[in-house]
Amino acid sequence: MNNPAEESTGEMYMTKDDLWEKCLLYIKDRIQEQAFQTWFDGIIATNLNSDGITLQVPNQFHYEWLETKYRHLIDNALKENASHPLIVNYSVVISDKSIDEIPTLTAKEKPVPQGYQRKSQLNSRYIFENFIEGKSNQFAKAAALSVADTPGQTPYNPLLIYSSPGLGKTHLLQAIGNKLIRQNGNMRVVYLTSEKFMLDFISSIQKNRSTEFTSSYRNVDMLLLDDVQFFQSKEQTQEQFFHLFNDLFQKGKQIVLTTDRHPSELKGLKERLISRFQSGLVVDIQPPDLETRIAILMKKAEDDGLEIPYDVTEFIAEAIVGDIRAMEGALVKLLALSSLRREDITMNLAQQVLKNLLGKNSFTDLSIDQIVKYVCREMKVSERQMLGKGRTMEVALARQLAMFLSKELTSASLANIGIHIGGRDHSTVIHACKNIDKKAIADSEFQRKIDSMKSEISGQKLSKTMKGNA
Repeated sequence: MNNPAEESTGEMYMTKDDLWEKCLLYIKDRIQEQAFQTWFDGIIATNLNSDGITLQVPNQFHYEWLETKYRHLIDNALKENASHPLIVNYSVVISDKSIDEIPTLTAKEKPVPQGYQRKSQLNSRYIFENFIEGKSNQFAKAAALSVADTPGQTPYNPLLIYSSPGLGKTHLLQAIGNKLIRQNGNMRVVYLTSEKFMLDFISSIQKNRSTEFTSSYRNVDMLLLDDVQFFQSKEQTQEQFFHLFNDLFQKGKQIVLTTDRHPSELKGLKERLISRFQSGLVVDIQPPDLETRIAILMKKAEDDGLEIPYDVTEFIAEAIVGDIRAMEGALVKLLALSSLRREDITMNLAQQVLKNLLGKNSFTDLSIDQIVKYVCREMKVSERQMLGKGRTMEVALARQLAMFLSKELTSASLANIGIHIGGRDHSTVIHACKNIDKKAIADSEFQRKIDSMKSEISGQKLSKTMKGNA
């Protein structure tokens, strides 16, 4: 039953549910899906009056997290959708009492910096300072910094960054814009996705405003365009962007693009557009190594004020290899589960979260990295040698053994095994496994050695061995 006060306020044409639904849509567009599901999916509006709106949250921790991390976003959502300023109150579920009996907490009123630059659509969370650098993204970050410092004045125009999803392309793209705006607030920077560009273009045709559309994008100092692969097979949109690209380039304006693969691999794009994309600098971001993944998780935990055991951080980093976003999402999920159950963050809890997110067969207690360490010790080669390009007989055999044992003892895909062991492709793993099989058939002593190694690892002796050599 709605609160009668709703009917006598400026929100008389909007119920508490309608207002909060609009706010949720606003919020969902501005944060990661995993974060939205964790922190906003279960929130309901329990009251709306002329002074404020009351939101029901499951526990005290949930309230504190929203207040600390998302206060400005909720305030912005209300400003965007309510007819007048509203105070946000929280009702915290602490027992089985009815909603009327639950105490209400009023959010502290304090100025909070805006999370978004309205004109540029940049998210201020994406900055170079919190981008974790590793071997896999070092060159891409250096190029991005160079462009941000001297836009349009380097050979890197356009700068195109490509990688698989979730490896940091968007972070770097927006970090460029944020740095430029901090250095010169008068710079006209626009960030958007290629899908948004296409929708704006279609809208301009429908409303007979093509001239306005053209001028809005040509009068910028920097254009940051995300996910260019969306232009595939969109011929009219490609044509429009081709002319925009040429105009900005001739004026010496900086263009930065991202895509999920190398431009030459994009199908359904006109050759002249691909040629433009490759006329500047094309850089890639590879999946981060284990150390970088651990550093990313530790940085996120630090930024969020969390204390997470190192073995849990390492476990998550080992289980999720090719997607930083998924890895950070697992951390958020772990935090939420710990809060709801009022349990400490432990390895057991982390395993539950990953089994829920990835499926029970998506990871094993035994990791590829552990197998690599074990084989290196047994075969007396260094990890640097195994993961490098060395082809001496000893190194090649150790590398093939690590691939073979990873295939036999984990549920990892061949591609995943290859990525872990020096960034090699799945065909190399197949070749390695065939070679080990042949050698084992021809040499009974070698077969016994393999059986012994498998037995030692499967018998849970590996963890003790690793601790003894740490």
